[in-house]
Amino acid sequence: MTPGSVVLLHAPNTTADSWGELPRMLRSYGLDVLAPDVPDETGTRYIARASLAITANDPAAPLVLVARGAAGPLLPGIALAQRAAHRPIGGFVFVDADLPRRGGHDHAAPQNDLPMAPDWPEAPCGYLRTHPDGAASSERDEAVREARLRGWPVAEHEPPAPVAQSLHELITHL
Repeated sequence: MTPGSVVLLHAPNTTADSWGELPRMLRSYGLDVLAPDVPDETGTRYIARASLAITANDPAAPLVLVARGAAGPLLPGIALAQRAAHRPIGGFVFVDADLPRRGGHDHAAPQNDLPMAPDWPEAPCGYLRTHPDGAASSERDEAVREARLRGWPVAEHEPPAPVAQSLHELITHL
């Protein structure tokens, strides 16, 4: 697919700087890239702040929402807010990310259930795994297995290709 804009959503309690050079590298592929900074927020507050930041930048539709780590379960809520603002979602990509769960719960704020539209996902999804080793490896193995079971395209980043190239190819495949 050809997105209007790619929105990179960093994990909660980090900043957009965690993406490093990825936004610039994706732009070199001709993509319109937005990497909003949503510091020190989790759960529904992250969803609200990210949605406001996206709106403030007036991105071209359709959006491809890309989440890293714990931002993954927040994608349905962010997508719901974008649809309410009449911004269609063209796809979702999870980068080493947790996957959303029906009836998902934000463990950092136990009183807040995470919003999820009944028709989620309303757009194609993909999964990019960039770190096959490490402490969270078994969790990522499970996310990759689940993504494959759902029929989503899965890419496992192979150095020396830049992560931007792997992500661009996955977005194109959606």
